[in-house]
Amino acid sequence: MIGDARSSVVIERLKRRSDFRAVASGARVSGKAFVLQARRRAEDGAIRVGFTVSRQVGDAVERNRVRRRLREVVRLSAAAGIEGLNPGHDYVLIGRRAALAAPFREIMQDLDVALGRIQAQVARGTGRASPDPLHDTGSPSRPPRRGRNRKLPTTPSS
Repeated sequence: MIGDARSSVVIERLKRRSDFRAVASGARVSGKAFVLQARRRAEDGAIRVGFTVSRQVGDAVERNRVRRRLREVVRLSAAAGIEGLNPGHDYVLIGRRAALAAPFREIMQDLDVALGRIQAQVARGTGRASPDPLHDTGSPSRPPRRGRNRKLPTTPSS
């Protein structure tokens, strides 16, 4: 859970892959230090936030630093009561390399702007909304693997 005992906002962490995939089908806004994805859940409840940083950002130390900075930005935004983090919504922040060098105050302002843009997308209906329930999204079924041990049909040699 993100947040401290003083804040009345309850924020839970997204941990399951299916949750991240479901949020990816929602609205998306790019910022300088991160990409913000958001999706409304079928039921109201706590705000849920997930964080991801790809290997392209850097080594493990740099990725963890980006993730820690993004977690702190969300925690402080929720504690400050910034509009935009709505109950019954899932959010995913995808960290970018620019988050390493950007001033912390600038990242907080970017989150505030991104949340406003997400709300505007949802209000206009231009987000990539999906009518599917949250946990029905999963990996599509895959065809059988074609490895080295697969027996190929033999043709009669002439």
